[in-house]
Amino acid sequence: MKPSSAEAGWSSTLHRFDDAHPTAAGHFPGNPIIPGALLLDHALRAIGIGGAAEVQVAKFLRPVRPGDAVSIRWRRDGALTQVECWVEDERALTGVVRSP
Repeated sequence: MKPSSAEAGWSSTLHRFDDAHPTAAGHFPGNPIIPGALLLDHALRAIGIGGAAEVQVAKFLRPVRPGDAVSIRWRRDGALTQVECWVEDERALTGVVRSP
């Protein structure tokens, strides 16, 4: 079950990948999914870290498809940030990044 965004220390935002996202046609034809690197990039940009972060751990747990609404949650602890992406009640990504 997806945790509440009101949990202590967690912030959240929502992102939807457009049905016509450019990666949909080629990744993979007939079964489009959003590439994991793109999902992680969107999550890091949404939380204000961007490409300067050092990814410590990233686990991709379920596919994210064009049209999916992705709940991005994060919690900072000094230079480390825990990040999660959820689609409905399923975790799609969990990771830890270090800010520069």
